[in-house]
Amino acid sequence: MTEKKAPSNLPYRPCVGIVLLNKDNKVFVGERLDTPGAWQMPQGGIDPDEDIKTAALRELREETGTNEADIIRISEQKLHYDLPEPMIPKLWGGTFRGQEQTWVAARFRGKDSDICLTAHDPPEFRNWRWIRLQDTVDYIVPFKRETYRRVIAMFEDLV
Repeated sequence: MTEKKAPSNLPYRPCVGIVLLNKDNKVFVGERLDTPGAWQMPQGGIDPDEDIKTAALRELREETGTNEADIIRISEQKLHYDLPEPMIPKLWGGTFRGQEQTWVAARFRGKDSDICLTAHDPPEFRNWRWIRLQDTVDYIVPFKRETYRRVIAMFEDLV
């Protein structure tokens, strides 16, 4: 029988987050399908054979149905967040304590009609909207707020 590791001994899941900016410098946020009322920017795991740019465009396509975007900046700093302990066994087979994120800013060059939340099965989001980057922290779940404050600081010069 495998001994259960303490959360502090678990690794972080490699992940990419995307700050998708439209022509009005608003950012895309989606309301999570599995957590009504919880909004976030697109994000997801980095596959072993992927670089950051490839992972960002794949996650963007999976979560928004489009990759009509050009990457304009990749953060040099990785951000970490820990999941609340009760969530750890429910996500990723209980093998990660949270995520290590590389954030990417991208400029959306498509039309709103290019966004299709049901393009990937299963979908991640139920609704979406464009909001000010500074307002994203008010939409995100509490355990990710400090991460979003740091993302805002990294990319606020773009808006």
